[in-house]
Amino acid sequence: MEYKKSDFYYDLPHELIAQNPLKQRETCRMMHLNKLTKEIKNEHFFDILKYLKKDDILVLNDTKVYPARVMAKRDTGANVEVFLLNPYDNSNRWEALLKNASRVKENEILTVSDDFKVKYIKRETNYKENEVPKFIVELIYKEDNIYDTLNKYGSIPLPPYISRDATKEDSLDYQTVYAKNTGSAASPTAGLHFTTELLEKIKDLGVHIAYVTLNVGLGTFMPVKVDNIKEHTMHYENFEIPEETANLINNKKGSVIATGTTVLRCLEATYQKYGKIEPVKDKTNIFIYPPYEIKSIDKLITNFHLPESTLIMLVSAFAGYDFTFCAYKKAVEEKYRFFSYGDCMFIDK
Repeated sequence: MEYKKSDFYYDLPHELIAQNPLKQRETCRMMHLNKLTKEIKNEHFFDILKYLKKDDILVLNDTKVYPARVMAKRDTGANVEVFLLNPYDNSNRWEALLKNASRVKENEILTVSDDFKVKYIKRETNYKENEVPKFIVELIYKEDNIYDTLNKYGSIPLPPYISRDATKEDSLDYQTVYAKNTGSAASPTAGLHFTTELLEKIKDLGVHIAYVTLNVGLGTFMPVKVDNIKEHTMHYENFEIPEETANLINNKKGSVIATGTTVLRCLEATYQKYGKIEPVKDKTNIFIYPPYEIKSIDKLITNFHLPESTLIMLVSAFAGYDFTFCAYKKAVEEKYRFFSYGDCMFIDK
């Protein structure tokens, strides 16, 4: 069967979109899906301990979110919002999304502060009609490290379905407890449910904790605008798989459990390219949707995703289309919390 974008739609009451995180991360609800028996159970995330076994490999994405949203001003006083996506080259140029920038001219300087300015370079031309246009900007700053400057003047880029401004608390809440390598414009949100204490309990079970780094970029924010999903193009995201992680997975004795769609995409792209998991620095724009067969992992921890998004398409490929939408219907009926700050599901085999 060939699926269309509309096949991945579901009705979601607005009040089920989580606007704030839970104070205790591990107490969120967790829907347990058994792919073999098609059984669905309602649990809590701390119940994950019941399903993890000695020699399993839990793979986490240790990317760290930077304050990517910056408010700048034109000389006229007009505000321009700059959303920094990723470095464009080895200079200080970045790819960015701009809001309220229709009148900004090439080489115009936008002011964030006395020691931080954004120079508008150009609008990219190599994008399709159904894509969000990207821009190239040059960052002018005094700090040794751009991320030090962004920590001063930027804000955490909460997703658009969170209808409030980011707060100081979000700078911690929207970050996993194991975040290490700065480079993401968005959080790998399936990992937000872990606490340091829960990870220690998981290690005590004899579970191996492994890490990859995938820097989440524009693909996370890009809606699918074409009904023929084969015509949708994912944007490239940079990732790295350390040698220790590759060795663990290639010599596995237990199940490989991906924490989030970012981990799954990273591992699957590598498996697709090499036939195994290689230690590598690379980039991927892999787009996974049914009936694609995922071979790199055995189990998946993931949040509940937007209707018609590439993420729900990926989950449908892993869990099966009918089973996925059965679970989503149940989640809506039982008032699970959806999206980044919401509840999660554990897809077991």
